[in-house]
Amino acid sequence: MSQKFRAVAIDGPAASGKSTVAKRLAASLGLIMVNSGAMYRAVTWQILGEGVDPGDSKAVIAALVEMEIVCGVEDGVSNISINGRLLADELRSAEVNHNVSKVAAIPEVRECLMALQRAYRDASDVVMEGRDIGSVVFPDTPYKLYIDASEEVRRARRAKDGEADAVAARDAQDSQRKTAPLKISDGAIVIDSSELGIDDVVKAAYEALVKLGWEE
Repeated sequence: MSQKFRAVAIDGPAASGKSTVAKRLAASLGLIMVNSGAMYRAVTWQILGEGVDPGDSKAVIAALVEMEIVCGVEDGVSNISINGRLLADELRSAEVNHNVSKVAAIPEVRECLMALQRAYRDASDVVMEGRDIGSVVFPDTPYKLYIDASEEVRRARRAKDGEADAVAARDAQDSQRKTAPLKISDGAIVIDSSELGIDDVVKAAYEALVKLGWEE
């Protein structure tokens, strides 16, 4: 049976602009925008709060099993609660930034959160951004975009946002992990946002979707 609802998969490295593009594109199309990275950040935030070493996969898995994770939607954008606490600004802390790639590399964590990600499309059309959306979460979707930018530009964007994590290190961790590494999915259209304003990137993303057969 064919999938009832559609998914627009937007992948790309840290600070490429994919989250902003996904949110703007989803709003323009009247779709739900899902930030998959927020899910990994939420689990990372929780285990750090519990004093669990993010590099100890067995301890992380044990903690994950005990978490009550609830994913929802507010004003057209996904949100996430753990053990009854709705998380937002906490997810952008320096400590979470520094450790999220370690947690996201654990296969059991990805399997758990992938099920929650796929559940969004069971209810509606979605625009979902992340690092493995087109390659692993929704490999069947024809609507795949990859938003990229130079390391220099991405590093400057991080600094402007007050975040000092090293994008090169994040790129290496996300691209070299064994489970669901960051990569350009087969069939994805690549958009380089290095020299473009956000309006131009969103326009390019929409035009790419049309080329991929999107119909409103």
